[in-house]
Amino acid sequence: MIGVQQTDIPLIVVAGPTASGKTGLAVELALRLGGEVISADSMQLYRDIPIQTAQPGEGERRGIPHHLMGILPLDASYSVARWLEEARRLIAEIHRRGKLPIVCGGTGLYITSLLQNRSLSGSGENPEVRRRLQERVREEGAEALLCELAVVDPETARRLSSQDLHRVIRALELYETTGMTMSEQIAASRRVPSPYRARVLLLDCRDREQLYRRINSRVDSMLNAGMEQEVRRVRPLLAGTARQAIGCKELLPWIEGRCTKEEAVDNLKQATRRYAKRQLTWFRKTEGVRLYIDEYPEKTALLRAALTALEPLYEQKGGE
Repeated sequence: MIGVQQTDIPLIVVAGPTASGKTGLAVELALRLGGEVISADSMQLYRDIPIQTAQPGEGERRGIPHHLMGILPLDASYSVARWLEEARRLIAEIHRRGKLPIVCGGTGLYITSLLQNRSLSGSGENPEVRRRLQERVREEGAEALLCELAVVDPETARRLSSQDLHRVIRALELYETTGMTMSEQIAASRRVPSPYRARVLLLDCRDREQLYRRINSRVDSMLNAGMEQEVRRVRPLLAGTARQAIGCKELLPWIEGRCTKEEAVDNLKQATRRYAKRQLTWFRKTEGVRLYIDEYPEKTALLRAALTALEPLYEQKGGE
């Protein structure tokens, strides 16, 4: 790779819905372009639940370093501001080592915040306010808090759903603690140009049913790999954000005897499909090179298309 100024750091972003093949593509690109992978997945941060969060094993990583994956205990909380701070530090370190940073994941808020160079502070955190809001969720339901957020910060509320409970609580916590809405904080953070020369690859699917079939197949594979045993093992440790991981909340009713295995598996597949639908909606508002996985049924064809799209990023300057 050609050396560039620290304010012109080359960066690849591979984003898209679950089961679209992001990890495999990121690893192939890293092997060919001398890269390292930074996870942009809010659940892959947690250790002890690698099956539920689809963390790639050593075989899938193929010797490529993966960062921000399996680093948190299950009872830890985490914020977008913290991910941005750590991702930026890692991007700079990888670049200094002469490697190409590759951000890969499906958490849209992480990726959008990085690409837009948002500067979100960790201020506005108040554990007491957060606990009170969490108690209200148990008493009133998540929809009630989302409606409250729509009154004080309609822009943020439009981007979220009652399924995004952690972010709804965070937005209300920020407002109650600082008097500033999440939208106002984001607007104030967009004043500094991005230091990255980013190329964004967005995996998509014209035939949504094909993606859903991939999701159903992946869920079956995860169950065969021991996801049920994983949930049983970590059940006493689950708390906060980690408890919201897809897999935990769908399998626990079966494990606790409140539904059948068939019902739990059906709920798990349905929840994963709904999550993928939300991801597709988010990333279809994101600028980048769109690669439709149903047009590239073979991984080698998808890789060739990705490398072609990335040529402007790593072309040598001055015709060298």
